[in-house]
Amino acid sequence: MGFSSSRWPLIRRAFVFLVLFAHACHGFYLPGSYMHTYSKGDAIFAKVNSLTSIETELPFSYYSLPYCKPSGGIKKSAENLGELLMGDQIDNSPYRFRMNMNETVYLCTTSRLNENEVKLLKQRTRDLYQVNMILDNLPAMRYAQQNGVNIQWTGFPVGYTPPNSNDDYIINHLRFRVLIHEYEGSGVEIIGTGEEGMGVISEADKSKASGFEIVGFEVYPCSVKYDPEAMLKLHMYDSISAVSCPGDLDKSQIIREQERVSFTYEVEFVKSDIRWPSRWDAYLRMEGARVHWFSILNSLMVITFLAGIVFVIFLRTVRRDLTKYEELDKEAQAQMNEELSGWKLVVGDVFREPECSKLLCVMVGDGVQITGMAVVTIIFAAFGFMSPASRGMLLTGMIILYLFLGIAAGYVAVRMWRTIKGTSEGWRSVSWSVACFFPGIAFVILTILNFILWANNSTGAIPISLYFVLLVLWFCISVPLTLLGGFFGTRAEEIQYPVRTNQIPREIPARKYPSWILVLGAGTLPFGTLFIELFFILSSIWLGRFYYVFGFLLIVLLLLVIVCAEVSVVLTYMHLCVEDWRWWWKAFFASGSVALYVFLYSINYLVFDLQSLSGPVSAVLYLGYSLLMAVAIMLSTGTIGFLTSFYFVHYLFSSVKID
Repeated sequence: MGFSSSRWPLIRRAFVFLVLFAHACHGFYLPGSYMHTYSKGDAIFAKVNSLTSIETELPFSYYSLPYCKPSGGIKKSAENLGELLMGDQIDNSPYRFRMNMNETVYLCTTSRLNENEVKLLKQRTRDLYQVNMILDNLPAMRYAQQNGVNIQWTGFPVGYTPPNSNDDYIINHLRFRVLIHEYEGSGVEIIGTGEEGMGVISEADKSKASGFEIVGFEVYPCSVKYDPEAMLKLHMYDSISAVSCPGDLDKSQIIREQERVSFTYEVEFVKSDIRWPSRWDAYLRMEGARVHWFSILNSLMVITFLAGIVFVIFLRTVRRDLTKYEELDKEAQAQMNEELSGWKLVVGDVFREPECSKLLCVMVGDGVQITGMAVVTIIFAAFGFMSPASRGMLLTGMIILYLFLGIAAGYVAVRMWRTIKGTSEGWRSVSWSVACFFPGIAFVILTILNFILWANNSTGAIPISLYFVLLVLWFCISVPLTLLGGFFGTRAEEIQYPVRTNQIPREIPARKYPSWILVLGAGTLPFGTLFIELFFILSSIWLGRFYYVFGFLLIVLLLLVIVCAEVSVVLTYMHLCVEDWRWWWKAFFASGSVALYVFLYSINYLVFDLQSLSGPVSAVLYLGYSLLMAVAIMLSTGTIGFLTSFYFVHYLFSSVKID
């Protein structure tokens, strides 16, 4: 009953080999990016991402404004599927830094601003658009004070409008502060995956790897009025005297027609003790950890309360009733059935085929696919495999997981279909419906939103080429895998009902209040475990903040699964107790109704927390994406509740002896 003694030497040798191998590697894994080391004077060029705003949620290209362009022309960086879907458009820029060399540099002077350029600059300024710059895969960080509190933002504004003024001023001088750590090649082997691909620094490259590594990138923007005639005599990257940011508006660069805008920047390199693996800590610094723990404790209280109800009902009431029922002979059971009320009376109807059974199977299959995608993605992210340094990887990973989990969706849906119908006939139609139901809803919503983005010339619009890529992934990977899963479902062992179904359905007693009120009310309990974390997620999506507390999110997800299961089981038992045998859809929506509260909370967040969001276009985009999220949550939580209730009902009535 254990390991034989002959196996222990083999295990010990394997363990010793593993330890020696780990010691010989002298390495560690750094998710997200490949470490670059630079020698003094090496040229490093910053990149620019799309302009973004928390007021409109419409991203635009950096070069849609009259900014300085690189001398070699604009070149787009390679982008993954997630970046394209998120509206990222990363281009090269003329901002050049020379490692560990402080300098103040002239960039360019624009031609005289015309009416359209002035109108666009003013609009982007008043809509609070931010310029997002990237250096060595680090976003530019800006520190500011608001109501006496130090806050940090990524990016810097296009311009600013002084209080009680109709004039707008452009940000045309940037002071960069680059934190560097002096790295001496010490035999550390580094393997990383990032936008530049995979790279290894081995022992042979030790001397080459010595140098400086970038561990921080800060920007301090200001507006400075220059003499355009003097500036036009300069060339790009010419050194100029130090620039001090003026406090007087008369010395700032106003946005108006016929003005020439000169762009300059200065860079200061500061040595830092921050190590390269810790350089993202400043961006991912978690605020409000106590709030997250409060959310978890609140969820645990709800779970404990529901678990108490479940144990009282099932370990005492149900067990006692079953014991009494089984001790009687057949005549006494028949007499007892006439006297008893409750779930025991619906034994001949509890497994009667529900209305719209095909739709139920399809929604359960899609729910399994979405739940599996969410669980696996959050587990990988919680263990650090989804680094924010790899932009778009989280969304790309979710899409790939969703595609390949089509096999699980098809299997569950077809097996449930066989169980309800008693035959495999029609399984192909069920599999096709599973493959097209949720993706079809997502496709329609995203297409409508995409037309809105196209009409506004936003970089958030999905290119036509990407549409074809998504359709190919859908019909060439997801659909075949779902059909394969459905085929496996036809070959799986059929779930046998423990009791026979009567030919004539039993009449359901009239109730004082409609059952859907109880079903909708049940959704408040799962929502109570979710809403605090939902606030942080919405803030991350719509306010441009980093969300990287996936450990908390994993705990909340596990608690949500438990609450959904408990709520659905309790509600199913309550319906059976009042002789209502139509429990199938009610079990699904008892936990799935949490999606309604999520959508209502999203509207509340729009009204009270996104007050800066301006215009009907922005509101339609927000509500469209929120609706898509709510549908996914409904399918996922509804599936969890339904499957738990199904196995509970199966177990409950398998204990009843009946002819």
